[in-house]
Amino acid sequence: MADKRDYYEVLGVDKSADEKTIKKAYRKLARKYHPDVCDEEGAEEKFKEVSEAYAVLSDDEKRQRYDQFGHAGMDGYTAEDFYQNVNFDDIFQGFDIGNIFDMFFGGSSSRSRGRSAGPQRGSDIYTEVPITLEEAFNGCEKEIKITRSELCPTCNGSKSKPGSNPATCSTCGGTGQIKEVSNTFLGQMVNVRPCRECGGTGKIITDPCDDCHGKGSKRKTKTIKIEIPEGVDEGNHLRVSGEGNCGESPGLEGDLIVTVHIKRHKVFQREGDHIYLDQQISFPQAALGDVLSIPTIDGKEVEFKITPGTQSDTVFKLRGQGMNSVRHSGRGNMYVNVKVVVPKKLNSKQKDILREFAEVSGDEIKHVERGLFDRVKDAMK
Repeated sequence: MADKRDYYEVLGVDKSADEKTIKKAYRKLARKYHPDVCDEEGAEEKFKEVSEAYAVLSDDEKRQRYDQFGHAGMDGYTAEDFYQNVNFDDIFQGFDIGNIFDMFFGGSSSRSRGRSAGPQRGSDIYTEVPITLEEAFNGCEKEIKITRSELCPTCNGSKSKPGSNPATCSTCGGTGQIKEVSNTFLGQMVNVRPCRECGGTGKIITDPCDDCHGKGSKRKTKTIKIEIPEGVDEGNHLRVSGEGNCGESPGLEGDLIVTVHIKRHKVFQREGDHIYLDQQISFPQAALGDVLSIPTIDGKEVEFKITPGTQSDTVFKLRGQGMNSVRHSGRGNMYVNVKVVVPKKLNSKQKDILREFAEVSGDEIKHVERGLFDRVKDAMK
């Protein structure tokens, strides 16, 4: 999903756009690119793109996940999941709704909107985990506490009391679908909806399970361990299969999506696989050169040579001393930004040496007379 355009960009609206603005933008673009009226090359793909964007941004839950996690927050959704809450009737009056759903689902117009045949998969769970930069370098194991829906152990998700069976829905005859026929100036249009009476299941629970009260699932808090790979970066998403909410039958659990956040480091800064370090040195070290021991992200110290005449804000590259990479073998580099520190206080000997240095260098140093305020401040120390 990484190659998809931003949904707000697709519809041409701001992230603060309200429901009315989003609907208006979608209606305009959808009517423009609908294959029944547009014969441009790629019109159908554009129509699908704007429809998917609208399906997400018009649904409060999906929009919240998208705003927080981007396209990764939509992982695990099927085409039916995207469009189940979209009311196309007022948007596509005069168009064949059946053809629209053929494009979305690749099936016939009699297919149920929002539910596919068979048990439904459980939804994904989203959480976050903070780690240190060192943990990101080495990889680590973390324990995460989550609360999720699990199939009721008493009825195993059937919702009915053990030994009893649900009744066939009299409204839809057990199909889980209701066909609605409306007349337009183009003729009759058949729209298929999930049955509201049974929720699209085709069954009515007459004797609900006492343990889950007919829900088929129970909320449970558990602690799981997750492996965080070395080289993971800020905002990366880790997927733990099968640790999401339960589906309507065993084996259809959703996934756990974990977003990694890396704590700010007191010494290093990171950009991708590279590490950046500000290293302070004195004027004599900068002028004469020196060899220092500096820290690295793996906890070791390495020798770092300062060449004579180094200027402040000179950047040195230490190859292979950066982060482990999550994409390939090897490490990034460490970049050391040298900061030459000028002392704020000098004793008399240091001043004499610097005056002699200035004289030898041909620099004319004019004596700076200290003001009354400076003298009073020194006397109060």
